Parts: sequence; C-alpha cells; structure tokens
Amino acid sequence: GRNINVTLIFSLDRYQKVMDAYISGLERWAASGATDLSSVASVASFFISRVDTEVDHRLEAIGQDTALALRGKAAVAQGKLAYQAFLRTFSGPRWQALADRGAVPQRPLWASTSTKNPAYPDTLYVDSLIGPHTVNTLPDATIDAFADHGTVARAVDVDVIDAQSVWAGLAEVGVDMDDVAATLEREGVASFQKSFDELLD
Repeated sequence: GRNINVTLIFSLDRYQKVMDAYISGLERWAASGATDLSSVASVASFFISRVDTEVDHRLEAIGQDTALALRGKAAVAQGKLAYQAFLRTFSGPRWQALADRGAVPQRPLWASTSTKNPAYPDTLYVDSLIGPHTVNTLPDATIDAFADHGTVARAVDVDVIDAQSVWAGLAEVGVDMDDVAATLEREGVASFQKSFDELLD
C-alpha cells in the first residue's frame, strides 16, 4: 500500500470521490490477500481560504444585501459539511469490514488556512474546523496567531445546521459552487505545475 496525500480539493463532490477511491483501494488490497491494512494512511487536503476568496468576489459582484451577508462564510460551511461526509463515509458495514482488518480512516486535512481578507479573524479557519481525525496545515504567522489568541475547542461538527443554511443561501443568491470549485481546481493545478517546473529548472 501507498501513503497518499490527495490535494487541491475544493468541492464536496470531489471530496466524496476521493474518499470512495481510498476505500475502494483498500478493498482491492484486502482482496489481494493483505491481512493487516494498518500500514496505509492517507489525507485528503481540502483547501479553505481560497474558497472564500473566490466566493466573496462573486458575492460582491452580485451586490445584494443577502449576498453580501454571506461573505466569509462559504469556506467554513463547506469544511463543516465535508466533515459530515467524512463521518458518513467512514462508518457503516462497508467501512467496518476494512476497519476490522486494521484500516484507518483517510483524514481530512485543512489546507490554505491563513485568512486572505484582513477583515476576517486571523485564526478563523483554525478555530472553526477543530475536531477528531482532522489535520490542519498552518503557515508560521497563523501558528503564532493561534498560539496567542486562538480558541482550542471542538468546532468542526458544531453549528452544522447553520453551515447547511449558508450552503443553501449561496445557491439562492446565484453562486454556482460547482463552478467555483472548477475554477479553483484549474488555478491550483496551474500553480502547482508552475512550481514543479521551476523546481526542475
């Protein structure tokens, strides 16, 4: 088995496909004769702040009060909904059959957790997504900010109904989250490709 970081995830649909692929891979490995699945670990890297940056831009273009009221809320809402998908996926008989053979869940990893908008609290994407089985990658400035005034408390599965309401509200004002995700994925791949090419040069 291979330990994999699946990165540049920007949508709930993509995240579900990533989790399903992880489970299918473990099932194939088990079917090939593996008896101890505990040596395989994986994270699914869900990018956070870039979502708010793109969504806020679209909300400001819409300009209605109901749209503007949703600024700074999409990324955390999506993270909380992603965590609910994680809980659903890594439970039940299909997963339990693998867990009985030592399999460990693919953990959600929150990436891009520094706030890009100075109007938002600098620990927003850390405080709001703390919970069991999660990983958070923080830049130095965010680590320092969280050490100074962050809130250490389980939050990722709190106010899920509010997250669902935000998600519905985005659709109601005309923000196409599928298009947001596709845009961010294209930009992310291009950025990673550029960095890789520069490394080779």
